[in-house]
Amino acid sequence: MRRTRTAPPLGAAALLTAAALLTGCGDRPTTHHRPGTGHEVATAEAGRLLAAKDTDGHRLREVAAEGAPTVTLTARPDTEDGWNVQLGLQRFRFTPDSTGGAALPGSGHAHLYLDGREVGRLYGPWFHLPGRTVPRGARTLTVRLHADDHTVWAVRGTPVQGTAPLAPAAPAADPTRAAGAAPTPAPPRADRTVDITVTDGKVHPAPGRVELRKGQRLALGVTSDRADTLHIHGYDRKVELPAGQHVTYAFVADRTGLFEVETHESDLLLTQLVVR
Repeated sequence: MRRTRTAPPLGAAALLTAAALLTGCGDRPTTHHRPGTGHEVATAEAGRLLAAKDTDGHRLREVAAEGAPTVTLTARPDTEDGWNVQLGLQRFRFTPDSTGGAALPGSGHAHLYLDGREVGRLYGPWFHLPGRTVPRGARTLTVRLHADDHTVWAVRGTPVQGTAPLAPAAPAADPTRAAGAAPTPAPPRADRTVDITVTDGKVHPAPGRVELRKGQRLALGVTSDRADTLHIHGYDRKVELPAGQHVTYAFVADRTGLFEVETHESDLLLTQLVVR
């Protein structure tokens, strides 16, 4: 009769080795982290997720005040355009190649806000803020630290962030003067100037009427928080409105009548022109 051989039982050491392979290091589950991230960092405490959210709807990730990351912010006018923003960081490092992954202690990226409106996402300590993206009258910059999973690092329920006033921009250099050429003549002065702001679908000041005499020149300034198109009915003038930029369009009111000025995409009435 043919006998079947059975394998000898596993020894205690072999069983322990197999168990370790299944469970990872010790009694912790294995943590998958990017190359170059030490096991101590990848398996360290990444804070406690709170139900509270920041102004943009990102949940807060609470960490102890001792050892928490900190950030300061400075903004210096650039000699050519806009501002150069610098972050001062402690116990925090940027990890752009891990964005979208799990939260790791003291790691992630930052969001930059101008008067509460997000203007950029930072993956390093320096950032250039172009002048064209800054609406007239803007005052305060805020930077907020995020984990790789886009939650916001927080201490005692408050986001880890820094703020700084926005200093006036440096005057732009005049290329015609640098080249020795004659300066470009200034445009004719407007008889009337109207400034309008569109924020969150609302028009400020409320739409009214602007009265002009035929032949007068109107300078119409519009700032919209969203990209749109300005349309002056009757004159069939269309002007692009980039988001957050102040655009001034000047023209001569050479037709009499009642004309509406509106935005195309958001379909908002901005004002009415009465030309007599």
